Amino acid sequence: MSGQRYVVIDGPIGAGKTTLARRLAADSGARLLLEQPENNPFLPRFYRDPTTGALPAQLVFLLQRAGQCEAFAQGDLFDEQWIADFLFDKDRLFAELTLSQADLKLYDTVFERLAWSVPAPSAVIYLTAPVDVLMERIAERGRSYEATISRDYLADLSAVYARYFAAYRAAPVIEIDVSQVDLAAQVGTYTALQQWLSQPKGYARLPESLLL
Repeated sequence: MSGQRYVVIDGPIGAGKTTLARRLAADSGARLLLEQPENNPFLPRFYRDPTTGALPAQLVFLLQRAGQCEAFAQGDLFDEQWIADFLFDKDRLFAELTLSQADLKLYDTVFERLAWSVPAPSAVIYLTAPVDVLMERIAERGRSYEATISRDYLADLSAVYARYFAAYRAAPVIEIDVSQVDLAAQVGTYTALQQWLSQPKGYARLPESLLL
């Protein structure tokens, strides 16, 4: 990912964002920005009862991510490489999916005050997978607060992501179906991703003849 200062990995729950972020950072020497769901005290309540838990969970995540991105405002973005397992702007996708209209209005007020200082990424890696695969991966990692995530919620979330990235123009995007590509085991696919990151352009998909 030579020359790419701020690479973002995103996609629905269970797609493998953090695992890939850690590997790319280890291979490139980049600094990591990772989501911190374990530090959101309202997340278990949200999964149990979205009606009462959605707004506080969303606001905590929003404030967490804004705080993590403060390093950019200090000029570090231009001196070091960064890899994040979240796209700041996508936070609103979850808000649209879970909040009432009144709560969304409040959320938007906070979001707009925080988002202006967050830079666009150099490139985005968008991970996708069929809902059944996402459900299996969530079950395998065994986080207690994720046990109540429903298939319908994941399907809705995946659809929102697909619509969002179909219209996304702020940075080049590579879409990877992780049910077809094993980036950990298949050297060729991981190498193809690294090659794309060296000169990202437009909207690409992996695998598509390994982008050759």
